[in-house]
Amino acid sequence: MKLPDTTTVLAGLWLAVCCSGISSALAQTEASDLQRLDTLLQGIETLAADVVQLIVESDGGVLEQSDIRMYLKKPDGFYWETLTPFPELIVTNGSSLWNYQPDLEQVVIEAWDSSRSELAAQLLSGRTDNLAAEYRIETVSSAADEHQEFKLIPLAADSIYDEISINFLLSELDMIYLDNKNGQQTVWRFQNVVRNQDLDDALFEFQPPAGIEVIENTYSQ
Repeated sequence: MKLPDTTTVLAGLWLAVCCSGISSALAQTEASDLQRLDTLLQGIETLAADVVQLIVESDGGVLEQSDIRMYLKKPDGFYWETLTPFPELIVTNGSSLWNYQPDLEQVVIEAWDSSRSELAAQLLSGRTDNLAAEYRIETVSSAADEHQEFKLIPLAADSIYDEISINFLLSELDMIYLDNKNGQQTVWRFQNVVRNQDLDDALFEFQPPAGIEVIENTYSQ
């Protein structure tokens, strides 16, 4: 076996040191970006907003637009009511999850598992502990800008997302973009945002209307 010459070894050591410095600098930058994002998210204790949801095809055409009313109350209260075009309500108190579909006259009740929730719901609830392990975090703006954009690039090759973008305007949540690998994009545009108002816990409980079918899937999994 031929041993590498001294020049090759020194070049390899130099490259390793340089890359180590770059990795360290990148790690520090990502930590700073995560801290900025975390600060903005942790400033949300409750949130009420009207949401316009767009499903955008890869060619830029809008496949569907929905009007949604949402409420959030940390640590576990989440309310997401689609008003148009197809009415539906998803609400949880952190223990049970209700999925009410008026058109079908039924409600499905399940035991709630926060680890199964969508990324956006996890972020809004302040669950950012594993972000650095699962995403590369970049900012597209400085902390002094009125508009702040954070990009989350999944580290896992099998992620369904290419990129997630979270946007704030004057420290208030403005938009969330989810870019899927199939080319489709989901856009949530937040309007009439009211942060940290008192929200009654009863908002995150659901009492099924009389006469609808109740399907309980609350068995242990």
